[in-house]
Amino acid sequence: MENSSSASYFGPGGLDIAGAFFTPIQHPIPPPSTKRHTKISVIGLGNVGMAIAQTILTQDLADELALVDAIPDKLRGEMLDLQHAAAFLPRTKIVASVDYSVTAGSDLCIVTAGARQVSGESRLNLLHRNVALFRKIIPPLAEYSPETILLIVSNPVDVLTYVAWKLSGLPSYRVIGSGTNLDSSRFRFLIADHLDVNAQDVEACIIGEHGDSSVALWSSISVRGVPILSFLDKRQITYEKETLENIHKAVINGAYEVIKLKGYTSWAIGYSVASLARSILRDQRRIHPVSVLAKGLHDIDGGDVFLSLPALLGRTGVLATTHVHMTEEEAGHLRKSAKTILEVQSQLEV
Repeated sequence: MENSSSASYFGPGGLDIAGAFFTPIQHPIPPPSTKRHTKISVIGLGNVGMAIAQTILTQDLADELALVDAIPDKLRGEMLDLQHAAAFLPRTKIVASVDYSVTAGSDLCIVTAGARQVSGESRLNLLHRNVALFRKIIPPLAEYSPETILLIVSNPVDVLTYVAWKLSGLPSYRVIGSGTNLDSSRFRFLIADHLDVNAQDVEACIIGEHGDSSVALWSSISVRGVPILSFLDKRQITYEKETLENIHKAVINGAYEVIKLKGYTSWAIGYSVASLARSILRDQRRIHPVSVLAKGLHDIDGGDVFLSLPALLGRTGVLATTHVHMTEEEAGHLRKSAKTILEVQSQLEV
């Protein structure tokens, strides 16, 4: 039996729905040949880095996991602790070193390393210290794995993804920030909790900056295909705009609350990054709100800026961005979010 494309169902010649739905990202080189051995490197073994490493192992996403950190004793300790769980995990080779040569041949490099803010330090000074740290991290990653995809998790993630792109020399579609992937999960959870449904049945998205200027796309929220706000309007069910704003504020403040209660965030970002790794390395072609080069999209101008948009992810990185529906108000907020990030970037020398 011959395989047939689903396009045949749309009449003679088919309809180029994919072409209308996405803005493709130009890839000048063909995808790498499929290989059985998959290698992931995690740089920075704080709470976030270890949660990511642990989730990658339990979800069987890599044949080899390389760990890099600046503290040798902690690094070896974490490596041994994971290796000792070998009898309970899928078979994965785990290696570790303070030397970046251990990352050679990585399919995906996940960067969580970052300087900690000291008391009284400005966010700008902290950012300058993180840029200095990235100057030591990013170039050797690109040197040892020239075909890798960089996934930046360190904060402020949008600006540091831009910095990583500049320092690596890699094409923009192979430099991705974790962005609002986790914010969107929090958003879906809160809406699901409000409606008493499963969060997996909620389609909802946060875009823009991973931070205070993020944009909640209320106009496109749906539960199993039912648009929420238009449904309420048609049924003449009143709702307070303040309720919507409070949910968005809860998304923004979610990480702060967790940090206040337990001292750091870890598990949710671990699952979030693992979901991105799965979509990329297994060529799942799933859509995630992640930080991508957004210049020229949705009338964003003023310079090269990375911020979160719904993006189609696959084995070569960012394959396309979606033509996501936005109201004029939401589009205006997105452009304002881009301006906020660009103002910070203007104070950097990269």
